[in-house]
Amino acid sequence: MTRVVTVTGACGFIGRHVVEALLTRGDYVYAVDALTYAADPSVLDDWARTFKPSQIKFMQANICDLSTLPDVDVIINLAAETHVDSSIKDSKRFVETNILGVHHLLELVRAKRGYDMPHFIQISTDEVYGDIQHGDSTETAPLAPSSPYAASKAAADHLVAAWARTYGLHYNIVRPSNCYGRHQYPEKLIPKAIRYLALGKRIPIHEDGSAARSWLAVEDCVSAILTIVDRGALDTIYNVPGNTEMSVRGVASLIVEAFHGPNAEPANFFALQYTRQGLDRRYHVDGSRLRGLGWAPTGDLRRDLPRIVEAERETLRW
Repeated sequence: MTRVVTVTGACGFIGRHVVEALLTRGDYVYAVDALTYAADPSVLDDWARTFKPSQIKFMQANICDLSTLPDVDVIINLAAETHVDSSIKDSKRFVETNILGVHHLLELVRAKRGYDMPHFIQISTDEVYGDIQHGDSTETAPLAPSSPYAASKAAADHLVAAWARTYGLHYNIVRPSNCYGRHQYPEKLIPKAIRYLALGKRIPIHEDGSAARSWLAVEDCVSAILTIVDRGALDTIYNVPGNTEMSVRGVASLIVEAFHGPNAEPANFFALQYTRQGLDRRYHVDGSRLRGLGWAPTGDLRRDLPRIVEAERETLRW
């Protein structure tokens, strides 16, 4: 079935991949983005060259200020402030975008007639569960966010569920693991580490780098979102597990090896002992519910990193 889909945060890292996947399969897309610092406006030219102009319409707008919402089948909300360190320094814009922005979108949806009310897909994060020292967080686990970023995403999840119960909108909440891939903004670990190495600097790592994350290829994240759009049970939360669990230091070591060769000593390229307040030691989510829809990740962090390093080092992004 061909759909008309609004994607907010369309020019961001995950957003651009979602838009391209939708267009490739023949859907029509309203691409909405405020074009803040983490957006890549050059992707608009890429889309114009690659896809039919009749397939996509772009709207430059902040989700807090949208005056109207086009009639669509699905909204995929990827508009968000996402950098944990930035949320610790200045939480205000995280509250504004991640909570008040979602509230505004939900009110625009609620204002539509029942048969015009789109399916609302809220892209959340595994960080809403907080630390889990062993095992996996299931979708029914209590939310225990540690950072202002994670708290803002947890609050938005609660808003979505409440609007569904009170006003009858249909939703899914998607909680992906740490995504990686091409075109990620260089405030995130992998592109940031590559940029530092390219500039001859040491990679800054929080404390001793032992914090563990589940790493998810962006292509697998996109396929999970589309699987949920197509086959997900309504009013249901889905975790998206990564394909590899690895510490921050382990990932940085692989990047050093890919950048400088197998004989490089990674520790020589690290700057340790940076402190992140409220640092979570480990995230890991259970993906059984999503796998029940036929989804499975195909990425592999160890295989994928050398290709990402090679692509990133060709063009320094700063």
